[in-house]
Amino acid sequence: MREMVEYIVKQIVDNPEEVKVEEVKGEKVILLEVSVAKEDMGKVIGKGGRMATALRTLLGAAAAKLKKRAMLEILEERTSTMEQ
Repeated sequence: MREMVEYIVKQIVDNPEEVKVEEVKGEKVILLEVSVAKEDMGKVIGKGGRMATALRTLLGAAAAKLKKRAMLEILEERTSTMEQ
């Protein structure tokens, strides 16, 4: 699941090298934390949160096959390497 989310997010953003996805597995819950560059936050969240909702829907469907529940958090990186 981590690889799926990472692949999708990297296709959306302008700075794919800044994308980091961390997976925390529990007994019944999987938490994915996605970090992107500050300037890519809007692209990952989408207009009205539509992109984030779509990512969560895909993740939920993949988790359901494993009989687990999945959660997605989108985190902002401190600064991009492009700004430095």
